[in-house]
Amino acid sequence: MILPIYTYGNAVLRKEAQDITPDYPELQTLIANMFETMDASDGIGLAAPQVGLDIRVVVIDIDVLSEDYPEYKGFRHAYINPHILEYDENSEKKTMEEGCLSLPGIHENVKRPTRIHVRYQDENFVEHDEWVEGYLARVMQHEFDHLEGTVFVDRISPMRKQMIRGKLKDLLQGRFRCAYRTKIPRK
Repeated sequence: MILPIYTYGNAVLRKEAQDITPDYPELQTLIANMFETMDASDGIGLAAPQVGLDIRVVVIDIDVLSEDYPEYKGFRHAYINPHILEYDENSEKKTMEEGCLSLPGIHENVKRPTRIHVRYQDENFVEHDEWVEGYLARVMQHEFDHLEGTVFVDRISPMRKQMIRGKLKDLLQGRFRCAYRTKIPRK
């Protein structure tokens, strides 16, 4: 089932998400719905707060980028209770343009470390503790930020944020167009 995407200004996007346990109701259905929603919205990642749930669940599918990043051929994973444990301060920081399904029409350059240490559980609640680098590290940082109540425009300079203030205001008021179902903030 395709779920509506909660857009900028919805309170759930600013809440810190909570860890879940294996008895979370209908978890496999939720994960399937999140993948279906992400696919229908042409996204490469989706966090549970973006579909209105303040829980630590993220889905990522970067197979669509495998022409540029062959190492991600077939990459489609769900992450349960993910946490970034540390950022490799010795790794290069790279600036790349990011967009977000919750901020349709806004794309900005964001500087992020290229290597991170993460802990998460897979769909079977098997624990993983690993260092991740490259483009996947960027996508994880973007999606895991949603679990901390952060959106990518929080990571741009104050001057850039001032320059897009009008676009952000339009999002808050539901004045935007996109090709997927959304849930705008209540007034």
